Amino acid sequence: MQARLSFLTLGVADLARAQTFYSQTLGWPLSPKSQPGVAFYQLNGFVLALFPAAELAKDAGLDATTTGHSRIALAYNVAERDQVDALLAELSAKGATITRPAEDAFWGGRNGYFADPDGYVWEVAWNPGGYLDAAGNFYFDAAATTPPSRVFHSE
Repeated sequence: MQARLSFLTLGVADLARAQTFYSQTLGWPLSPKSQPGVAFYQLNGFVLALFPAAELAKDAGLDATTTGHSRIALAYNVAERDQVDALLAELSAKGATITRPAEDAFWGGRNGYFADPDGYVWEVAWNPGGYLDAAGNFYFDAAATTPPSRVFHSE
């Protein structure tokens, strides 16, 4: 199996409320491929999908009351240390819930967290052990001159 991510689907309690958060608070454009009952956001190399939680559980063959899948933190990395504080302040001003303000991290970077309306936590992080390319893709090897090959190899 190739190491990659194509879609990340979040089960949400209220699709309209979640769409408002991602479209207005974060400012991400809703994909024209969105349909009634599911919202898509084209990100750098993959799609974030918002899907009603009960429907997602049903689709995955799970009990709708299962909550273990919510033990996840999503990350949004920034290119410079000061951008962590600035982005969290901007999101707070737009109504996002800051769950932990920016602080220096034990691993040498800086990070803080906010939550979406369904409680999914997003880390805003600056990591000096890697870099972001022009498309916003994060790579750990800060010394690399070119990103890993983007050619698909069948398994």
